[in-house]
Amino acid sequence: MLDKTALVTGAGKGIGRAIAKSLAGDGFRVAVHYRNSSEAAERTVAEINANGGCARMFKADLTDPAAIDVLVKAVEADFGPLHTLVCNAGIIQSMPLSFTTIDQWRQVHAANLDAAFLLTKAVSRLLARRKCGRIIYISSDAGLMGDLMRGAYSSSKAGLLGLCRTAARELAASNVTANAVAPGIISTDMTADTPDARRQKQLAMIPLGRYGAPEEVAAAVRFLASDDASYITGQTLVVDGGLNTK
Repeated sequence: MLDKTALVTGAGKGIGRAIAKSLAGDGFRVAVHYRNSSEAAERTVAEINANGGCARMFKADLTDPAAIDVLVKAVEADFGPLHTLVCNAGIIQSMPLSFTTIDQWRQVHAANLDAAFLLTKAVSRLLARRKCGRIIYISSDAGLMGDLMRGAYSSSKAGLLGLCRTAARELAASNVTANAVAPGIISTDMTADTPDARRQKQLAMIPLGRYGAPEEVAAAVRFLASDDASYITGQTLVVDGGLNTK
């Protein structure tokens, strides 16, 4: 069993919850971050601890640089040196580009891209000083392909890939890796109310013919956080059932 600490942002539900539980299963002490959904975060923590893991919840507004510094210090004070950062938290808005306001654009980028930059900035020196660590960004197929009605979301997720590659290059000499996971269409609360007609169109685009499960994304993160991935950095692991190949 490992004896390392992981911080997973947006870990209250969906993909974030699956990632937190997966890392806990590998022996990580897991800091479950949330912003508003305290009940969801409590559930994640309870499930991990009930299965013999170790998790605690931490609240923070990731668009606030000061709050991020407080978060990282609190996690290390409670759990010890951080080994793995998973930047999962984010928001999505659907709006044609021509109707997207600058405030909406900035809101999405602040939550999805700026927060990841601030988190990377906060932990990179710590990890580099210790000569080990993992940074994993949860991007999206939208960042690779673009997504209709979601220009701000797509560009913010594409931005994560550039951030990932730069972090990988800058931190490689310190034995810290940085990688991204790009999920396709995953069965979460966000996709639960998809109209049947749209669902059928989406399934027709996916070679494997189904939505992915949060646990399948978590498995990719679990691998990248493991010692088995120690020679992999600056890469994007796509988990989308082949959607990006059509």
